[in-house]
Amino acid sequence: MSNVSRSLPVLELEDVTPCCPPLNERPLTAEEAERTARMFKALADPVRLRLFSAVASHEGGEACVCDISDVGVSQPTVSHHLKKLKEAGLLTSERRGTWVFYRVEPGVLAGLGQALVLPRS
Repeated sequence: MSNVSRSLPVLELEDVTPCCPPLNERPLTAEEAERTARMFKALADPVRLRLFSAVASHEGGEACVCDISDVGVSQPTVSHHLKKLKEAGLLTSERRGTWVFYRVEPGVLAGLGQALVLPRS
């Protein structure tokens, strides 16, 4: 296990794009529930969760598909899962030459976390 410390960028509240309000604030609208369920559903697959984690934790905040595809499935399956993560609004991508680089959509981790956080007593 590496002792390398990785610092995550600090997001200001105005940078957070919540998927929905905190679940204990009010009932979700149908649109908020659809959007949030799509994100959590995408992350509910173990391969997708590993890919998402690999991108989120990669040095520099972005990862080339060539650096994250070793998750025990074929390259076409990796591409399928990355596409699902993009469709759910969790990742963005940019093609550079023959490689595709992925980033976590800004604010998505904080937004999902904010939906689940209960207020402190």
